[in-house]
Amino acid sequence: MKNRDVFKLLALVLIGSAICLRIEAQPAGNLTDYFASKATPFNAADDLDPLIQSAANRKLVLLGEASHGTHEYYHWRSEISKKLIQEHGFAFIVVEGDWASIYRLNKYVKGLDSQSSSALDVLRSFDRWPQWMWANTDVAHLAEWLREYNTGRPLNEMVGFFGMDVYGQWDAMDDLLEYTREHLPHHHDEISRNLNCFAGFGSDEWQYARAVAAGQAGCSENLERVVEILRNYETKLAGSDPKGYFRAKQNALVMKNAESFYRLAVGSSAESWNSRVDHMWLTVQRLFQFHHEDAKGIVWAHNTHVGDSRATTMALHNQYNIGSLSRAELGEEQVYIIGFGTRSGTVNAGSQWGAAMQVMRVPEAQSGSLDHYLGMIKYPQFFIRFDVSDRQHPLLAEPLGHRAIGVTYNPRREAGNYVPTLPAWRYDALIFFQQTRALNPVK
Repeated sequence: MKNRDVFKLLALVLIGSAICLRIEAQPAGNLTDYFASKATPFNAADDLDPLIQSAANRKLVLLGEASHGTHEYYHWRSEISKKLIQEHGFAFIVVEGDWASIYRLNKYVKGLDSQSSSALDVLRSFDRWPQWMWANTDVAHLAEWLREYNTGRPLNEMVGFFGMDVYGQWDAMDDLLEYTREHLPHHHDEISRNLNCFAGFGSDEWQYARAVAAGQAGCSENLERVVEILRNYETKLAGSDPKGYFRAKQNALVMKNAESFYRLAVGSSAESWNSRVDHMWLTVQRLFQFHHEDAKGIVWAHNTHVGDSRATTMALHNQYNIGSLSRAELGEEQVYIIGFGTRSGTVNAGSQWGAAMQVMRVPEAQSGSLDHYLGMIKYPQFFIRFDVSDRQHPLLAEPLGHRAIGVTYNPRREAGNYVPTLPAWRYDALIFFQQTRALNPVK
């Protein structure tokens, strides 16, 4: 049976299990023993070598996280990324962050930023909420390592650090106008006039989206025109400065796709989710095209973005993600997906969008969840690799809830934070910590 047919059956299993409403708990001893038999403890980066070897020859390695505010996820994604880069030639890291702001960090790690004396200097310039998501000490440490690793290498062999999200369009606008002023002076005023369509909304994308939903004319045609102008001059601009042109076009795509995302977000959560995913996946594809033909890349994003959506209830809501798109388009043999989880600890989050960051308690994993069964294993931290036999095992035939914490969080409403999951289908491997702690934001 072909994989695409198997995934259709998975969706039927999810529906038949009625897991949108309730998850039936498996016998604790059976599942815990099963997971324990596959668990490999680790303390140092070299202990992860079996996992690294499994991922080393894939074109794309997806590294997840169960929250946007947990130190262990960032630290160990960094350690895995370093080994993939240093030992197996991976060419770039692309993260669930804004293109324009993360690009400033990319310039720093490649030694192209003459104004910043450290990664901390760059990260302190990140001013869009939630700042802690990328402006934290774990990212700073990785950036310094990348800068040292890149030192002395030709520019086209340096490892880059990029953002793939649809947010941050105002910074993207500023970057694009700076570029066109220098490189497209005869079209700069026209581009500026088209972008001026947003002038009345005070850099508030939600105000714009609500206005369009109420009947006001939108800016989509203006942004299409901006992209068209850049496309028309691709041969000239990319020929003289390929990196500058790539960056400029990506800024234009961020603005165009952000406009679409926010308009859709006012009305349809499924369509807006997919539009954001489409932009992130497009960015990954563009980075592959920009690097050499055999380039290998690393993605950092939430489990809900990297874990194959077809093995979760996302499939029931017609939502897809980078995990499902990459497996479908590159082939499963070219993609390695690593999820993350924890039993309990602390996390950085806000009580609502835009609220002040708090260090919140992550309660013990919900009984009957994947995190609960893994939390009963004796190792403080461990990884599990899934194989074909796990996909066929009767103990893993029923979905298990896997905790997902976003940038907004209410620990008192834990029941809604679990994604029903067929783990051996959703991930190739899973890294689990019994206790985790919050990120340390930069000061």
